[in-house]
Amino acid sequence: MLGSGTAASGGRRRRGYAVVSDDRYKWVALSNTTLGMFMAVVDASIVIISLPAIFRGIDLDPFGAGNISYLLWIIMGYLLVTAVLVVTLGRLGDILGRVRIYNLGFVVFTLASIALSLDPAHGAGGAMWLIIWRLVQAVGGAMLMANSAAIITDAFPAEQRGMALGVNQIAALAGQFIGLVLGGVLSVWDWRAVFWINVPFGVFGTIWAYRSLREVGERRPARIDWWGNLTFAGGCASLLAAITYGIQPYGGHSMGWTNPYVLGGLIGGVVLLVLFGYIEQHVPQPMFRLALFRNRAFAAGNAASLLASIARGGMQFMLIIWLQGIWLPLHGYNYADTPLWAGIFLLPLTAGFLLAGPLSGYLSDRYGVFYFTTGGLTLFALSFIGLLLLPLNFPYWAFALLILLNGFGSGMFSAPNTSAIMSRVPAADRGAASGMRSTFQNSGTSLSIGVFFSLLIAGLAGQLPGALSSGLTAQGVPTAVAQHAAQLPAVSTVFAAFLGANPMQTLLGPTGVLNTLSPQAKATITGNTFFPNLISGPFHHGLTIVFAVAAAMALLAATASMLRGASPVQDSQSGNLRPVPASKR
Repeated sequence: MLGSGTAASGGRRRRGYAVVSDDRYKWVALSNTTLGMFMAVVDASIVIISLPAIFRGIDLDPFGAGNISYLLWIIMGYLLVTAVLVVTLGRLGDILGRVRIYNLGFVVFTLASIALSLDPAHGAGGAMWLIIWRLVQAVGGAMLMANSAAIITDAFPAEQRGMALGVNQIAALAGQFIGLVLGGVLSVWDWRAVFWINVPFGVFGTIWAYRSLREVGERRPARIDWWGNLTFAGGCASLLAAITYGIQPYGGHSMGWTNPYVLGGLIGGVVLLVLFGYIEQHVPQPMFRLALFRNRAFAAGNAASLLASIARGGMQFMLIIWLQGIWLPLHGYNYADTPLWAGIFLLPLTAGFLLAGPLSGYLSDRYGVFYFTTGGLTLFALSFIGLLLLPLNFPYWAFALLILLNGFGSGMFSAPNTSAIMSRVPAADRGAASGMRSTFQNSGTSLSIGVFFSLLIAGLAGQLPGALSSGLTAQGVPTAVAQHAAQLPAVSTVFAAFLGANPMQTLLGPTGVLNTLSPQAKATITGNTFFPNLISGPFHHGLTIVFAVAAAMALLAATASMLRGASPVQDSQSGNLRPVPASKR
């Protein structure tokens, strides 16, 4: 039971703990934390579309030997750090004060953004500067993510909590896709603008947070569980780093899953997380109370969140590659322009989030979460089945409708699920619980990228070499050169399309063979239609596998959501927990 208190003007208090009902403060808390979450999540995706401009700006060839690692770490490093640290930083918020850790996150995030925009180096040194400061920026982002939901839960009464968390969570989910558009627009002007954009908002948010937010949640002084923190962080970092290296070529293989370091990282990560579970059950003041998972609603809500994140996380990569590598070139767009247009054509996905999130959060406060979480995930799964049935050269209206449905279903699920999870947690554990929820979401995204990319590359690796070799020789490319190009890792071809480069120019340019061909053959090979038509069969095979797995994950998430049972809410007058009526479950 979260407890009860006596109503008073401006808030309810018990033993120094204020459950604030002050209208002004709760809206300030919601506005500031939504800004913080939006900034933190936008930066997880804003560099994806901006990577071509960033690599040009630091004079680094992304297709050079070993340079794919820089590309992946600029993207994945941010996700890895936020996934690893959010539980620890949420727990620190419970001990030291959630607002204190949150405000510090604004400072760290803003200073790192300034450092990123001032990258003084070029080549590999410039890439390392970006990677290191992206990791620092992710620490600030993790501080914001870990405590924002807890601050909102503290500030809002139970009957408005779903709506408030809905606004916050949908800002975060929408930020993933708004970042794609922002990255495309800003990088056309200057690649440093991708990081400049954070600075004025970061400075404003920092000053606003320090002046306006206050500690109203329950703080429980405790010793820091160092062994729990170290084993959890080490286990998550080991697993996610292994996934990052697993999607890179290794030896003669198209992927790196046979790399001993990758296998060691996966095994070591699992061992550390098992050890973490043992430690948390035997220390007097654990980093995270695993007993919370005995609560069916808490466990089922987090399981559904993890599975939905796995289904959703890698989807944006698949859609971007589909658009940039096939659909946009077939419709006359130059490869160099495809990153920007891919972000624009994905806007219906963001619109779906924005339409469903706040509305479902508000309605779930009145009618319970069941219909919104389970129903949203069912729509989410159906959208993947629809994408599975689309031809590669689809009519845009059908594609737009399906991704709108995908975003709408995801938005329907996210806010009520977050509200249900946070409402089942004792007040003193809200920071750690918010961090654990974010860990499941962020880890699911990282895992999804690794799994979906691996499935796509596996599908391509079986059929692409033959299609590539026969297609090139038909245009007069010498057999030896065509076979050599066909044997290059499929990931190189995928990354070329992903970075807005002409894949055929990337594969054959260094060989000099293009200059030996007839002008007509050269124009055909490097034109907008040759590569999409060549790759369409193998790519569709890989995409079918990916969307089938995503649909299965979404259905499993819907099943987990159904198993949560009744979700009690807090009585707005007494503060006591009461069950949701059966008709609203």
